[in-house]
Amino acid sequence: MKKDFYEILGISKNADAAEIKKAYRKSALKYHPDKNPGDKEAEENFKLAAEAYEVLSDPQKKAKYDQYGHQAFDGSGGFGGGHGGMNMDDIFSQFGDIFGGGFGGFGGGGGGPRRAKGSNLRIKVKLTLEEIANGVEKKVKVKRKVQAKGVTYKTCTTCNGQGQVMRVTNTILGRMQSASTCPTCGGSGQILDKKPSEADAQGMVQEDETVSIKIPAGVVDGMQLKVANKGNDAPGNSIPGDLIVAIEEVEHEFLKREGENIHFDLYISFPEAVLGASKDIEAINGKVRIKLEEGIQSGKILRLKGKGIPSLNGYGSGDLLVHVNVWTPKTLNKEQKQFFENALTDEHFAPSPEKSEKSFFEKVKDMFS
Repeated sequence: MKKDFYEILGISKNADAAEIKKAYRKSALKYHPDKNPGDKEAEENFKLAAEAYEVLSDPQKKAKYDQYGHQAFDGSGGFGGGHGGMNMDDIFSQFGDIFGGGFGGFGGGGGGPRRAKGSNLRIKVKLTLEEIANGVEKKVKVKRKVQAKGVTYKTCTTCNGQGQVMRVTNTILGRMQSASTCPTCGGSGQILDKKPSEADAQGMVQEDETVSIKIPAGVVDGMQLKVANKGNDAPGNSIPGDLIVAIEEVEHEFLKREGENIHFDLYISFPEAVLGASKDIEAINGKVRIKLEEGIQSGKILRLKGKGIPSLNGYGSGDLLVHVNVWTPKTLNKEQKQFFENALTDEHFAPSPEKSEKSFFEKVKDMFS
């Protein structure tokens, strides 16, 4: 089981942005590879701290993590793989941003070219309630930018392949030297040399690719999942972007979802309410037979345990709530009408709710508790 992000950084869930950043700085300094050469455990902790900060420093990602935990990003769906899809280049880039530069990869130095990352792609995937309840694997066709065959690159002449340009500024404190990303190559240290005619100015072409997406049970409408490295490529020795999958829930014909619970409106006739009946009702994975007791009242809610949506975090499943509605006939023949006119003075038909009978508001309160 993956370790809690707050526990990794040693902070509480109420920590603000400044506390999160401070905790990451402390952890990153402690486990930085330069300070722990050859220590695999320190390297792993360094990666975990970077992954935790990458999520908790982003308000939207933090909100999703607080609600759904690790399942919101990877976990059972296989989205992003280990360490959120980050590699050491991503981490050192983030590390440098937090510490204001001055740190590089293993061996330090802060210089050298950076591997660019391609742009992300975004798609919507429509899911039925059955697919959401059971989990599903979807195959989607995606148009990705990839490096064209025959493309070659050469060393950037602006930065001589370093990815950075140095500037010297005269100040009252003396000559100050600073480094910034090369504007010509974007920090990669390479520029385009040769490309085929069908490639764009960056040596890229667009291709169709079928991507398999494993979607875990329990996702919700609007949730975004990440498939690592299935976005656009970037020029040169780059890292592909990610494919962001937005979930769109298709409305069911009979069932209504409320979180992990499912609601179903069951309409029964007046004779069925009086005499009792067995009814087949809609459930997520087929029909379920339930027995209605004699004299069942309209508004009664029957709870079928575990027949709802599985929890995304693996904490069981919700329930199927069956709302009983007694259907009142709108037209009667003469004989039927006479029967009910006679029943008006029959004490058996007079409303006589028992104290145990709950009011409508009590039923609603129970339903949401």
